Amino acid sequence: MPIRVRRTRVTYRSLAVAAAATLAALCLVPGGAAQAAPAAGEGAQRPRESRAVHSYEDAIRESVWVDTGLDEDADGRRDRVAVDIVRPREPARQGRRIPVVMDASPYYACCGRGNESQRKTYDAQGRPVGFPLYYDNYFVPRGYAYLAVDLAGTSRSDGCVDVGGRSDVRSAKAVVDWLNGRARAYTTRTGAEPARASWSNGATGMIGKSYDGTVANGVAATGVRGLRTIVPIGAISSWHDYYFSQGAPLYGSGPEWLAGYVESPEARTRCGAVKQKLVDGAPRSGDRTPLWDERDYMPDAHRVRASVLAIHGMQDLNVRAGHVGRWWDALAAHGVERRIWLSQTGHVDPFDFRRAEWVRTLHRWFDHYLLGYDNGVDREPMSQVERAPGQWTADRHWPPRTTAPTVLRPGRGPSPGVGTLSLTPARPGAAESFTDDPALDETDWAASADTPTAAKTVFTTRPLSRDLRLAGSGKVTVRATPSTTSAHLTAVLVDLGPAEIRDYAAPGEGITTLERRACWGPSTTGDSSCYKETAADTTRVGATVFARGWADLNTHAGAATARDLVPGRPYTLTLDLHATDHVVPKGHRLALIVAGTDRNLIEPPAAPGRVGLDLARTRATLPVVGGAPAFARAVAGSAHAPRATPPGTGTGPRDGSATATVQGPRAANPVPGGDR
Repeated sequence: MPIRVRRTRVTYRSLAVAAAATLAALCLVPGGAAQAAPAAGEGAQRPRESRAVHSYEDAIRESVWVDTGLDEDADGRRDRVAVDIVRPREPARQGRRIPVVMDASPYYACCGRGNESQRKTYDAQGRPVGFPLYYDNYFVPRGYAYLAVDLAGTSRSDGCVDVGGRSDVRSAKAVVDWLNGRARAYTTRTGAEPARASWSNGATGMIGKSYDGTVANGVAATGVRGLRTIVPIGAISSWHDYYFSQGAPLYGSGPEWLAGYVESPEARTRCGAVKQKLVDGAPRSGDRTPLWDERDYMPDAHRVRASVLAIHGMQDLNVRAGHVGRWWDALAAHGVERRIWLSQTGHVDPFDFRRAEWVRTLHRWFDHYLLGYDNGVDREPMSQVERAPGQWTADRHWPPRTTAPTVLRPGRGPSPGVGTLSLTPARPGAAESFTDDPALDETDWAASADTPTAAKTVFTTRPLSRDLRLAGSGKVTVRATPSTTSAHLTAVLVDLGPAEIRDYAAPGEGITTLERRACWGPSTTGDSSCYKETAADTTRVGATVFARGWADLNTHAGAATARDLVPGRPYTLTLDLHATDHVVPKGHRLALIVAGTDRNLIEPPAAPGRVGLDLARTRATLPVVGGAPAFARAVAGSAHAPRATPPGTGTGPRDGSATATVQGPRAANPVPGGDR
């Protein structure tokens, strides 16, 4: 992640906040009555928070179908996407227009949303009754409309699923356009009666986890007017990077499988040609193609007008943290207003790992960016990071301004495959090697960090004399010589030392779901606001993998096309480490592990073999807060100690052997948002 801090672009939203609040003709008061805003200069108190004054039970519930302008299913008529709406009745009676919170998803019919896998429900006439998640229960009484959009090819929508491409993005963008009077909608799927959004003021905020948040990223990257803010949670920024990491395949299937998983039965009968394009345009070689370029939103970050509140689990092994890291960099490069939450969970919604604080934050965020309330949320720290389960810290800037790329060098140690990590380059000719074993993963390597094994090379610092923080994304450059025509490489950073962490490898990915419920707004018979509470699911470990990168050595000449390797010839390749923010505590050690296939996280190469490393030409460039001086201070004052740890302390297990308890990755689920 680039470390240089760029100024945030001041957009029209920030400049207009005070004016929007002052010019608001009506303020919300208990009972749903209207109150004229006091004139300026009369001691008027500008509103700072919307209040739950509207009836949720009496809210208007309706469906419309928005014309996307496409005919992806080639049936001779333009595709329409279904939009289910719930909005307060009182503003409509008063002639007031209101803003919109919107979640566009492919999952409303096939799989459900949220920790309890909720689906939409309808009455006998097809009118919406139950909306998944709490957004409608909480925000509709506060004067917002809530829209749940079925992406093209799913549920009650026309068209075809194209997995992050033009159809997905246009599905949701067309709704924003309709809310702003630029697109057409109809009261039925096939009829001609128009539906107008005369109740909407056009101000829209998109929110969603995983695939849903990915669509929000894609729509924001079009620059569509009226989209004021997005809240992507565990979202993808490049679909190529979801299926491949620098050419190394992360899953055994491509986007055509996901399209088949979420599409409606009707789409399944008419969208074969679209799915074939997904097969043809996404070769398993990992090569970049026009199909992938269309599904990469980062080059269009300069178009983003919306503010961004990004949330991601640093141990998310489904939509991996590189997505938020690269998206954050792209937004920063263009001065987009942005904030970030980084948790220790896997692929989990903040409603399930920090519920009360999250709802409070989201409420204030939408109030500011959609209602124009000057509540100070835009002046709060840029980042919030979970340091230990339930313990959070905040930074005014992220990465912190003092963060600097720091080059660390691996060196030979007293045993083969167990070396040093310092600021000092290795001598010319220094070398190590490993043999790819696809049956092992990063946790196996970390657990035996101080023990020579054939499948890995490990380089560790001295025990630290003070805390060392890394914040952002790093890189590991290797000079590697393969023994076969193909090789996959993994580089991971490990905190060697005891800790209590969220159990991200367990089924809950760091949370436990409890039986008791709490309510977040009013309910109706068909739509409850009461959700099961959660608690942190934690475990004690002796080592923590906190940053990862994977690559196919065959992409050494560039990510666009893989080339066969010549056995015995050295190649230089830089692996991108995914974004993190981690403090290695005093007394622990920082380790760099370089190995081959990371079981369950990347697929093995065609011909796994031995890989040699030229240590003098291998380096790790890491985002150290305080830079090289901070690293030097942290490793000063203690002798280097790559060793097995005594029983009951440090990285060793209680039986005294030279292995550590480490959280292991579970088999990856190639469904963004499909598991939680």
